[in-house]
Amino acid sequence: MAAGYLEILRARHAARLLAGTLVGRLPNATAAIAIVLFVRAEGGTYSLAGALAAVYGVANAVGQPLLGRLVDLRGQPLVQLPAALVSALGMTVFALSGLDPLPVAYLSMAAAGLFTPPLEGGLRALWSSVLRREDQVHTAYAMDAVAQEIMFTVGPLLVTLCVALWSAAVALVVLNVIGVLGALWVVVSPPSRAWRSAPREAHWLGALRSPGMLALLGAFLFVGIALGSITVAAVSYADGHGGDVVYGWLMAGVGLGALAGGTAYGARRWSGAAERRLQVLVGLLAVCYVPLTLMPGPVGMTGLTTLAGVFLAPAIACGFVLVDRHAPRGTVTEAFSWIVTTFTVGQSVGTAVAGPVVEWGGTLWGFVVPGAAGAVSLLVLVATGRVLAVPSGGAVVAVSSENDPNRAVEPRFRSVDRA
Repeated sequence: MAAGYLEILRARHAARLLAGTLVGRLPNATAAIAIVLFVRAEGGTYSLAGALAAVYGVANAVGQPLLGRLVDLRGQPLVQLPAALVSALGMTVFALSGLDPLPVAYLSMAAAGLFTPPLEGGLRALWSSVLRREDQVHTAYAMDAVAQEIMFTVGPLLVTLCVALWSAAVALVVLNVIGVLGALWVVVSPPSRAWRSAPREAHWLGALRSPGMLALLGAFLFVGIALGSITVAAVSYADGHGGDVVYGWLMAGVGLGALAGGTAYGARRWSGAAERRLQVLVGLLAVCYVPLTLMPGPVGMTGLTTLAGVFLAPAIACGFVLVDRHAPRGTVTEAFSWIVTTFTVGQSVGTAVAGPVVEWGGTLWGFVVPGAAGAVSLLVLVATGRVLAVPSGGAVVAVSSENDPNRAVEPRFRSVDRA
């Protein structure tokens, strides 16, 4: 199993790009908990903390595809590093000014979220220029998904450690400085400096003009809803079975399951149509959500949340392959950024939906939501199966002179429209 991952990491620049991207995304991974801890330390209410975190999240969802499009147009260094600096500046202003005046706090959160650099989409655009075989790129997508699970597990621990050693304000500043250093490490690398997107067709919709992309966004919106609803239902369950400690174990179980599933998925080479494989993975993901409604004791429930996470990272990794194939030529970074945004929005919607459901029907119905959302995601994939089939024009992951792997068919555009 380790051989495939070692082969990726031994490729020139691969380990640097992966590590730099993870470090650069640390502020985004820790923003929610860092904001809440800072507002609490400043004497603010949880409602205010939630509102500020929501502003950051919404601004981040808006900014990712917009900055991704700029990366495709202007290259990575000219966009990623300035964006990281502005985002860090926004968080620093927030940490220094506190909650008074409140409009400054909201503007700081909006700037920090809006200018969060699209490092995640940028990394996936770079893999094909670093790795020489299609199967290696697919393994790298799986490794990327696994590494994210590690980051989202370690990140909150780093926040609490910084708060314990210094303060919540220092934690905000330190984590964002580290993030800028991570982004800098990526953008000064030869692959990032050399990467150029392929010439693109002039169209205001960008990556969204691809029917395959729209199908994937619809499917992953509901996967995000499923994951977001679990976090709320798990809180309700934990309130009656041991409190915060149990909740921590339940969420750790989801992460552990995704880590194990993603590791196993990326360790082998897969044949057959990726769109059909994604249907199977999302179907298994939905099925594994159903046992959560049994609600056994804390130990058994932790096992069920672990099972619920097993097919999450494989589904995401397989989805990356299809994004790579269906992104219109010259929009690869924007396309990956749209997936990130859609998944994030889905999690927010899932949280918003599960809250009233739990209040109305109890914890049991809260755990029904993820299974239902997973089933809808599967229905979207089945209904759009023909759209997601690999275009006849080709979509082979291979290094070109432009370092762009996409060969998606773009109907209704002529060469004279090329931007």
